Amino acid sequence: MLDQTKHYINGCWVSSKDGQKMTVENPSTEKHIAKITLGTPDDVDAAVAAAKAALPCWSNTSKEDRIDALERLMENYKARADEMANLISQEMGAPIALAQTAQVGAGAGHLKNTIRAAKAFQFEHPLGDHAPNDLILHEAVGVCALITPWNWPMNQVMLKVAPALAAGCTVILKPSEIAPLSSMLLAEMIDAANFPNGVFNLVNGDGLGAGAALSEHKDVDMISFTGSTRAGVAISKTASETIKLLSLELGGKGANIIFADADEKAVTRGVRHCFNNSGQSCNAPTRMLVERSIYKVAVETAKNVALKTSVAPAHIEGRHIGPVVSSQQFDKIQNLIQTAIDEGAQLVAGGTGKPEDMLEGYFVRPTVFANVASEMTIWREEVFGPVLIMTPFDTEDEVVSMANDTVYGLTNYIQTQDKDRARRVARRLRSGMVEMNGNFGGAGSPFGGMKQSGNGREGGVWGLEEFLEVKAVSGWN
Repeated sequence: MLDQTKHYINGCWVSSKDGQKMTVENPSTEKHIAKITLGTPDDVDAAVAAAKAALPCWSNTSKEDRIDALERLMENYKARADEMANLISQEMGAPIALAQTAQVGAGAGHLKNTIRAAKAFQFEHPLGDHAPNDLILHEAVGVCALITPWNWPMNQVMLKVAPALAAGCTVILKPSEIAPLSSMLLAEMIDAANFPNGVFNLVNGDGLGAGAALSEHKDVDMISFTGSTRAGVAISKTASETIKLLSLELGGKGANIIFADADEKAVTRGVRHCFNNSGQSCNAPTRMLVERSIYKVAVETAKNVALKTSVAPAHIEGRHIGPVVSSQQFDKIQNLIQTAIDEGAQLVAGGTGKPEDMLEGYFVRPTVFANVASEMTIWREEVFGPVLIMTPFDTEDEVVSMANDTVYGLTNYIQTQDKDRARRVARRLRSGMVEMNGNFGGAGSPFGGMKQSGNGREGGVWGLEEFLEVKAVSGWN
């Protein structure tokens, strides 16, 4: 078992101040693979003090110097990519092929896009020709607490760490205590890239301990949080006491609208997207809304895709889905599946229990429900597992209303060959992102939601701006 019981504070690996030990579990095997220490308020105080002390110097370095440091980090990240993939696969159960490509690749992509955005960004510029004596300055927000989840570790960590550092902020990263090992490896990479001491700090811990201490800390200027809406609400209340800036990326319950003229692969693509990463993605298209004339065929297609979706331990090569992250997550998914059955949803594939012959690990059967009504629990709650629900619709107005019938507003999906209709519907959907016909967002596209899916944007120039204050100075010339 790995011993990862130290925090990274002020450029050094230091022991916790009376923190309790916690084991990290491999969800494929249920075996303990590492031991960490849950940070205490004293640990958080030390990390915040280091970040506060480093802020004046780092925030006043040139843009070029900050970019140079991030480019050194990129080289370290690439050199240790295989090691990163193995840790992600072990700590949260991503199949090794997925970990090596999408999981690790997401971190590299966001770092690359941040560097590109920073190079082009004007941190100082005149207000305009009408006001030649006015200068607009974009300055670092200050000390930032970055609180990240377990489902796409390097995706969410790099979406915060890279732009915060590029903006001149100093940071304290608190990764999920369930999957902290990849972030500890990133800390080693940052250390090797020779960032100044205190610019980047890492404190392990849970939400009620280190997370709460960061949220209420008087010397933290901003909280950037990705996780559940419930936790986002709690952080918002705590942070409001000191008027911190907040950037929240929370839950989702995305609708995938399939019109009758959708391409022949639309349903299959949608089911696979829903099941990707074992369904543990906030932007997963979990509600498939299908035009009634093709609904029966779509249900049969979804059933066949689910039955053909293999489930296997994360270390095995091949195209399959792995376990969900923990016993707690497994139990939650099982309860939601059973509740859907009890409330009258039509079980098409999968169901409760583990796949056949899988005794160890938190494996969930790929599950499809048809004829799910809007009053059912599974329509409303984010499952965060390989569970798809399907419902027919008749008109465009009806399906827009159905898609928007959720407290969430992260990502929605449209499948149709009618470009005018696709554009028309996209404008009416209440979500921060809309994906049409399987076309993913481009590099640096803003990621974030509306309503209870959050209030910030990450990625590219939008992600950089989250960590910048705007200062207007008159009489400059």
